[in-house]
Amino acid sequence: MTYLFLYVFGIVLIWWTYRVGWIEALKTVVKVIVPSLLIVLFNIKAGRLLFKSPVVGLLSALPTSIFIFRGSLPLVSYINNWIENKINKYHDSEVIDTDSIPLDD
Repeated sequence: MTYLFLYVFGIVLIWWTYRVGWIEALKTVVKVIVPSLLIVLFNIKAGRLLFKSPVVGLLSALPTSIFIFRGSLPLVSYINNWIENKINKYHDSEVIDTDSIPLDD
């Protein structure tokens, strides 16, 4: 079942990359992966509390996830801006505008 999920996820990721371009797809993946990793790392560290009392774990999982997600938005924005700056190396001052003249004239 896990392989089926990963297969479908891979197909969807390839389709999404084809549809919006690899830069936008990379930005979207960063928007999902960074908060998810931070939430998982927090839950690993707080695992002792969660295993001792499942009720406390259920009640604390959603608020902490919301706080971690909102707290990770500046980090996600910084990573996405870094990707944009690496892709767009040329600034307006470095680009020369030219006019094209057909050879027939």
